[in-house]
Amino acid sequence: YVSAMLLKAAVMAGKRAIGYKAVAAGWEWYNGQWQNEDALALQQASNVELTLKEVNPVALEPAIAPHIAAELASQPISEAVIKSGFDHLLNKQADVLLMEGAGGWRLPIGNQRFLSDVVKALQLDVIIVVGMRLGCLNHALLTAEAVTADGLKIKGWVANTLTADMPYFNENLATLEQLMPAPRLATIPYQSAPDFAALGELFN
Repeated sequence: YVSAMLLKAAVMAGKRAIGYKAVAAGWEWYNGQWQNEDALALQQASNVELTLKEVNPVALEPAIAPHIAAELASQPISEAVIKSGFDHLLNKQADVLLMEGAGGWRLPIGNQRFLSDVVKALQLDVIIVVGMRLGCLNHALLTAEAVTADGLKIKGWVANTLTADMPYFNENLATLEQLMPAPRLATIPYQSAPDFAALGELFN
């Protein structure tokens, strides 16, 4: 969701923008084709024409942990496929290429490997999305520590408002601003569109 918002902002700022969902579990048959909500949102938010296969090369049907879905389908998650899919999109010469994660930084993909290993191999900068709810402080700080320990740069973080009435929202936001090792890039409001013009400034 947040990646799609960032892509829309990039498009409104006049950029060629592409979203990439390397691994997605939870595909459904709808209108005569298999679809995944996250992959579809990224495809629609991009302004470079892409197939769903280009957006999401590793697609798994059940909405469960991807490495378990892959085992059930006898379809190992291939790091080579993820990397080649990313390189393919790089050749589209977009101004912005956002690779959306799945399930957190240490998402297992099988064989004692994690999706973060792929991000490390590609040497990508990282934007952390913080779901604003009880426990978000610990989760965000531990994620930032893990990304830093992996030797990658954190470009910033985005506060994603998950409810209309989180207690002490502003105080939690202020704590994150004090303790996170990178700047807050944006706050996504609850169930409404963000300020796309302000978000677009991130890409200038």
